[in-house]
Amino acid sequence: MNQELLSFSAFSGKISSPLLFWISLILSTLGISGIAIFLETDNLTQGMQFEQLLSLKLICYANLLLFASSVLYLAHLWFTAETVGRLATGLAAAGAVGVSAALLVRWFETYHLLREGYVPISNLYEVTALFSAITVFIYLAMESAYRTRSAGAFVMPIVLSGVLFEIWLASNGYADPANLLPALKSYWLHAHVLASFIGYGAFTVAAGAGVMYLLRARAEGLGYPHTFALRVLPGLKQIDNMIFKSIMVGFPVFTLATILGAAWAYDAWGGYWSWDPKETWSLLVWLTYATYFFLSCFRRWEGKRMAWWAIMGFGMSLFTFLGVNLFLPGLHTYGQLG
Repeated sequence: MNQELLSFSAFSGKISSPLLFWISLILSTLGISGIAIFLETDNLTQGMQFEQLLSLKLICYANLLLFASSVLYLAHLWFTAETVGRLATGLAAAGAVGVSAALLVRWFETYHLLREGYVPISNLYEVTALFSAITVFIYLAMESAYRTRSAGAFVMPIVLSGVLFEIWLASNGYADPANLLPALKSYWLHAHVLASFIGYGAFTVAAGAGVMYLLRARAEGLGYPHTFALRVLPGLKQIDNMIFKSIMVGFPVFTLATILGAAWAYDAWGGYWSWDPKETWSLLVWLTYATYFFLSCFRRWEGKRMAWWAIMGFGMSLFTFLGVNLFLPGLHTYGQLG
């Protein structure tokens, strides 16, 4: 009986610890955004400059935390100090919370600055910030599940690249809130974009793990037991499992995003599919990851081939998210949303 109680207590501890972590992140996000909204309410006026908005300042501070976290993850990969790793994780969580809070504040600000407010996932600046926050949250979940911080050195630099692009957008005038076109005032759109970026975030984590797998496999192939990658990176089986689980998280949500996008298109334009460049490339991304699951589950492919597949899928996802908007204008181009 005592043994059963001990086993149940251990099991409850494994469940409650991650649950408490995520609850604390959600409460922190709501708390920061609530305080910011309370402080800013009396100062908001129509015509207020973008540089004066509190949401911009919050995102800037959060981006600094994400930058510091990226540096610390790289340092932890080299020095493997537990203190450095914990600090990197803490700063990543704080940065993601800060970005999320800033987007909630920006949502509130639009109701004061524009004729109509909108959910802040409607231009390239906003969705890039959303991508950074979601990717970090998904990575932190994987870090907690696999109890290794090595992947942070491969995932966080991608997040940092998004932060730098976000800064470039803000400095070139692409971040100002603006009234939306009628077709974009839809709850279908909100659900579609959120689900899409959960998928993109999971695919980013899978790609980071894919690079990690290739480095570890190359180190093992060299046959030197004290190679850097062998000392700091997890085993190939664990990394391969991390790739699979990340895609297993992202693919169903991205599938839902595609369905929601079709519903939004029908609501906005009267047709479920128009072969717009964004729709076409989204379908290619879906087919890429559907093929990944087919090869993994039915053909039993694994190892280097699947690591490269995860990296290729991320490249296609990145082009769908960013390249299509910049080089293949269509109905979904974020520059046309304002």
